[in-house]
Amino acid sequence: MSEVVSIRPEAIAPLRVNEVTLDHPWEWLAKGWKDLRKAPKFSLSYGAVFVVISYLLTLGLIYGKTFFIIPPLAAGFFLIAPLLGIGLYRISAALERGEKVEFCQAWRAWKQNEVQLSAMGLALLMVVLVWILAALLIFALFYARPIPTWENFIPEVFLSGKSPLFFFSGVIVGGLIAAFTFSISVVTAPMLMDRQVNLLTAMRTSFEVTRRNWQAMALWASLIVMFVGVGIVTFYLGLLVTMPLVGHATWHAYRDLVPRD
Repeated sequence: MSEVVSIRPEAIAPLRVNEVTLDHPWEWLAKGWKDLRKAPKFSLSYGAVFVVISYLLTLGLIYGKTFFIIPPLAAGFFLIAPLLGIGLYRISAALERGEKVEFCQAWRAWKQNEVQLSAMGLALLMVVLVWILAALLIFALFYARPIPTWENFIPEVFLSGKSPLFFFSGVIVGGLIAAFTFSISVVTAPMLMDRQVNLLTAMRTSFEVTRRNWQAMALWASLIVMFVGVGIVTFYLGLLVTMPLVGHATWHAYRDLVPRD
């Protein structure tokens, strides 16, 4: 007979979290900028990877005649970004401890808790797939006109105001998915890198952080969207700086919100 394995509730209980005020997100950004200036070679190299990959994906979708996937894919980037910044968290952790910063920080960070970080990656990938499928379904249901060409896709679909139901449906569904994902992932990746905890504990702690600091976390989410959005609308060139800045700041957000016992 097979043995039934039970998980004790205390094994997935959230860690203790701090309550912060609205000025803390600005402090996280200031500390993130300081880390970027301390290790510009490593931080900007990390940002350059985001720029190159973004260009390659966009060009591939354009030449493959599937450019209509670009907007939901760009929005999905926000959902999986907490895990993509793991190398930047490792750089900030090294600077915090006075250690030497080297390349391959992402791989070293991953090896510190690879099973749980891999599980987080799968979970976020599932969320991104759900979002892309939902976006394509909304597009098929509410956008009745023929798909415009790449040259006038954004103005025709998003800026013309001819499909308000399509636009607002996308905003509502995307907002709900983004809010849920943010609440369970805002400090999850740096916590899994920094401590030997399981994914459920990290997600519950992240949710508790968001619940107890909803005003500060709403501001933090808005700042993330603003900085990463600037990076995207500048034809990805802004990601060279904004992604490292947000990544370093996220580490300091985690350190401020989840104290060590």
